[in-house]
This record gives sequence, structure tokens and C-alpha cells, in this order.
Amino acid sequence: MIKLRTICVITLCLVLFAAFATAVLAKNEKVATPKEYGAYIKTSKGFVRLLPNIVFDENGVVFVESNNPAHFFLKDFQYFVLYGNYEMSVLTVNPMGFYQPSALGKPRFAFGKNIGIDVKPQGKDMYIIKPKELLGRGYYSIWINDTAWDFMLD
Repeated sequence: MIKLRTICVITLCLVLFAAFATAVLAKNEKVATPKEYGAYIKTSKGFVRLLPNIVFDENGVVFVESNNPAHFFLKDFQYFVLYGNYEMSVLTVNPMGFYQPSALGKPRFAFGKNIGIDVKPQGKDMYIIKPKELLGRGYYSIWINDTAWDFMLD
């Protein structure tokens, strides 16, 4: 009886040690580098590349025309990854609001107020971007100069 109890305690200690050791090793895990330059969303399943969208300026209103943006579940979203040589001082993450339809009937969306972000360089030409605020469901974009990568969180 005492031997069985001792074996159970030793087994429990080993299982707990293994669980804590994997948690410490996972904390120091390096982020994988994407294969191509661009903007990505890190989800629980890996990197998903976002398609770029052109930023238009018409009479002082800056907007994008919706171009079938990628959809992600809010629970799967972890952070953004920007890979490439970009001017990081003008990077913004913005919610998008409906502006008006174009002459052809495509919806146009204007940029909302910037969302606070933390930008951390990760090696050469790679940046991890984490919002300082909680993101809710909605239409968002990552915007640098004349390019915006738009996406939806469901």
C-alpha cells in the first residue's frame, strides 16, 4: 500500500514537472517567418496572408473600396505580422466605417480613429503588431502609406 502511494506521488510529480517545463519552453518559442512580404494575421492555426487594398483620396476623404476582405473568428485572432521593408512610423490599425457607394455600386469605407498598437521588431524586416486595446467584431485595416490590408473579425 505504501509502495503504491509512493509510486502515485512520484508519477504525479513527474507529470506536473513535464507540464510546467513545456509551458516555460513554449514561452521562449520564436515566431516563424512568413515566406513572402506582406501583412499576416497570426491565428491559432498559423499565419494567414491578407490581400492588399489601394487607398483612395477623394476631396480630402481617405477610403478603400471593399474588395472581398478576409474573415476571421475573433477567438482565433492573436496578433498581426508585417513582413517586409515598410515605413513603420506611419503604420496604423483602424476600424472601417461605411462612407458611400462608388459610381459602380461598390461600397467604400473610410478609416476610423487609430487603434493603439505595440510594434516589436522580430529579426530583419519582420514586425509583430499587437493592439493595446481589445478588438471587437467588425471591419478593420492595417494601413501604411498607400496600401491597406483590410479584414473582418466575426
